[in-house]
Formats: sequence, structure tokens, C-alpha cells
Amino acid sequence: MHQFHYVDGALHCEQVPLSSLAAEVGTPFYCYSHQTLTSHLSAFQKAFAPVDHLVCFSVKVNSNLAILSTLFGRGAGADIVSGGELYRALKAGADPKKIVYSGVGKREDEIRYALQAGILMFNVESPLEAVTINRVAEEVGEIAHISLRINPDVDPMTHPYISTGLKKNKFGIAIDRALVEYREARTLSSVRVVGVDCHIGSQITQLSPFVDALAKLKELVHTLRSEGFDIRYLDIGGGLGIPYSDETPPLPSEYGRAVIDAVGDLGCTLVTEPGRVIAGNAGVLVSRVLYTKEGEEKRFLICDAAMNDLVRPSLYGSFHDIRPLVQAPETITADLVGPICESTDFLAKDRRLADLQPGDLFAVMSAGAYGFIMGSNYNSRTRVPEVLVQGDRWWVVRKRETYEDLVRGETIPKELG
Repeated sequence: MHQFHYVDGALHCEQVPLSSLAAEVGTPFYCYSHQTLTSHLSAFQKAFAPVDHLVCFSVKVNSNLAILSTLFGRGAGADIVSGGELYRALKAGADPKKIVYSGVGKREDEIRYALQAGILMFNVESPLEAVTINRVAEEVGEIAHISLRINPDVDPMTHPYISTGLKKNKFGIAIDRALVEYREARTLSSVRVVGVDCHIGSQITQLSPFVDALAKLKELVHTLRSEGFDIRYLDIGGGLGIPYSDETPPLPSEYGRAVIDAVGDLGCTLVTEPGRVIAGNAGVLVSRVLYTKEGEEKRFLICDAAMNDLVRPSLYGSFHDIRPLVQAPETITADLVGPICESTDFLAKDRRLADLQPGDLFAVMSAGAYGFIMGSNYNSRTRVPEVLVQGDRWWVVRKRETYEDLVRGETIPKELG
């Protein structure tokens, strides 16, 4: 599961007490467990070992260079959705032939960059995008390998903001239009159709939505091959959930077995795009209580981490377990809130918590995915450092921003009155 555990009452990341990290780097900060990352990747790779496969880590989940380098060095590829993510992936040592480019709004300069880098393929989201990729590929003298992202109209039974496989979602090409669009794509001179792609959502905790989508994709692959398409890749996306609270999502081994049972006989290279399931429980956000406050109706614990550091509770109403760095019983009900001038600035609401006092440290669990990556400088708050722990060693893999960083790149024109 993860390597955050209590030793003699003190919360550790692997062999390092989180309190010692707080003393060294200050709070708030993100901390990641190297062993958790690598064991989760290994579990996913093992789950698909019986078939030809490629595990492409979803860079949007956590794009720290040290995290990416750790995963790429162990055979992972990358699922990217922007030119910036491509830059990060290459900077961290990704093999371009293990990079797939997803996303609904690829700019021409980003397409050109990806073609020149020699990525494996583009996951095309719309007919006009295919035309644009073809034109850019012709301009740079390359053949673009593509798959079409198919929207199978399957309900992933997850939060509506992270559902991507229904007709009403902006993603992909409706499955009842797929054959028409594949035929159109085949007429493009600088495009080569090599695969089928599908991604139905995130934090999915049941196998049935995946199985339902795969049944539709399998039928489509058979139809395409009957028309002469050389479908070599089946990209089944990501989306496998993790336990934040009392969820019981399938294990990677169970997920892999279900996928292989459903489509393993197609002879395609299975491309997966796990993200949260690799990094989510590999990271925590460590913060310090600044003040306690007795309101008219509830108690507030005011801490130095805020929604600009971890936006998921505010954006999705997401649950993150709160653990004190010094083990203590849960004794109070309170809201754990930050300093941001928004009522939505909270990490936990109406939660049974340890009786934390000013100066006490705590960890927000399961923060390795969509944590730092979604952070901002709202209220002109500096972004926090990131720390990577391996055994009894640790490194600051991103420094805390300074006030000077906040205004870097800004200018006041001399002519301004």
C-alpha cells in the first residue's frame, strides 16, 4: 500500500521521521516515498506481464522530475497532455518511443515538438485534430502515428468532474462515429493509423465499467481489422482508483486479469496510463497548526497549508485522511482550514481529529497524485518544497519558492502612467 507508518509513535516515511524533515525544510511540504512509487509500478507491470504491454505513467498526476526519472528508469513510459509535459518527460529521461500524447487541445507547436521528438503516437480526440496533425506532419516531413480516442458511453461511476467516457463529456469520438472517422483518417497522407484508445475516467473503484468499455473496443478492433486497418496498439487509458478512506478498489493484479481476459487475445500491445494508482498513496502533505479557534457552531484548526497547496478537498469535496505526526487518539470534531481568504479553503470538514494544538504537525495522506501538480500562487503564496525519501536518505527535489519567484517574469513598463 504505502511506506508511511508509525514507529514508536512517530510518523515516518520509510525510515525517516517526518518531523525531522519538517525541522529541516519547514512546513508545509510534500513528501514522497521512493519505495511506494517503485512497488506500485512493479505491481502494475507484473499485472500485465502475460501480454505485450507498455505502462505509460500519466504525467499530469505528478510531474516532478525526480518522480518521473524514478519511474522511467524502471521501464515506464509517459502519457502526456501538453508540450510542457513532453519537455518534462524528455528532461527526466523518458524514451520517446514510450510516449503517448493525449488531450483534447493540442496546439500546432506542441504537435510539431512531439513529431520532432519521435513519440510513439498521438491519441486523437477529434476529426479536425487529425487533419491538423496531418498538416503539421507534412510540413516537418514526418509520418504521425495515431490512434483515435473512442468515447464508449460507459458510466465510470466516479465524480462527475473526472468522468470522461460519457456522451456528454468533451473527450473522444463517439463510438457510433468511430468507423467513419477511422476511414477518414486513413485518407490522410502523413498520418498512419496504428491503434485504438479509450479512457473513461479517474478514481474508478469497480471493474465493471472497464469491462463494459473493453467489450465495445474489442468489437471495434475486429471491425477495423476486417477493413484492413493494422491495429497494433490498444490504449485502455488509466483510471484505477485508490483507497482514500473506505474505498476498496480492485488491485492492479485483479484489474490486469480482467483486462487480459477481455482483450488479451487481440494480439495488440496493451498500453495503460496509470497515474493516481502509482503516485497517490506515495505522497503526503505535511503541515503545522497555527491557531485553534472556537466558532459559534464548530471548532477550527487553522494550519499553514491551504487550498493553493492541495485543492482537491475544495474542488472535489475529496476526503484525505489526516494523521498527526505524533500518534494520538481522535478526540475532537473540527474543520481543518488554511489561511486563504476563501470559505472553500479547507483540508477536512466536520472531521474527528486528534486534539491538535498550535505548533503540532500533521500529514495529509494520499496526496501524491493531483497534489503539488495542481497547486497555485493564489493569495501570492509561495509553492511548497517537494522531498523524496529512499530508505534513510532524502532529498529536496523541488525547492520552496521565494517571494522573488512570485514576481519573476513580471515587469512594470516605464511608460506606465
